[in-house]
Amino acid sequence: MTSHSLPVHVAIVMDGNGRWASKRFLPRLAGHHQGVESLKRCAKACDARGIRVLTVFAFSSENWSRPAEEVSGLMDLFAMALGREVSQMHQEGVRMHFVGDRSKLSDRVLREMEQATALTCNNTGLILNICFNYGGRWDIVQAVQSLIAKNLPATEKNLCAMMSLAHVPDPDLVIRTGGEQRISNFLLWQSAYAEFVFSEQLWPDFNEQELDKALQIFAKRQRRFGKISPQLNADGSLPLSS
Repeated sequence: MTSHSLPVHVAIVMDGNGRWASKRFLPRLAGHHQGVESLKRCAKACDARGIRVLTVFAFSSENWSRPAEEVSGLMDLFAMALGREVSQMHQEGVRMHFVGDRSKLSDRVLREMEQATALTCNNTGLILNICFNYGGRWDIVQAVQSLIAKNLPATEKNLCAMMSLAHVPDPDLVIRTGGEQRISNFLLWQSAYAEFVFSEQLWPDFNEQELDKALQIFAKRQRRFGKISPQLNADGSLPLSS
């Protein structure tokens, strides 16, 4: 796979943890635990393949409507996983960012997020964005509010600069696992020109081979960004002058 055919930024809706657990007659939280292992595996695989940015949908702003026991368990799992895994991530050169509305999060979760961010901020390897209590509509609203607070005109450039993922390029490839084919309020602004791949695999079963399948599908797509095929270079890329 050539560097041109490889996405710089991959975003993933990690769907199917609960169904994975139910199929095994396990509590839903067991599926979320297994999902953490899948994320670790996927991050390593992305880094090994030269992908520079991985963004994952860990907890949506709509997930608060789930049973209170599951929400509480997810919060505990998130804090525990950060405390346990960040050191290893740091050793592997991963730089961690946390994206989303922090107003509802507990002091424990906020503390773990802040410590992970501080520890990994100077790393130069894979950028891992974890979207936690995130929604695409929330992201657009907070960007508009930032423009108003700064008294800036509402231009596309200014709005882009206020979005929560302004520190990375927009995703080239969005993968959703679990067989569903919808965006579910994920990266609504940033995914305007992303390619989408929908995997039937439940997230805990998503492995390196499934990632490679998605990358192979991406490599076969022709990304025209509003242009027509004759305007592209022979390799499918946009001319440098465009």
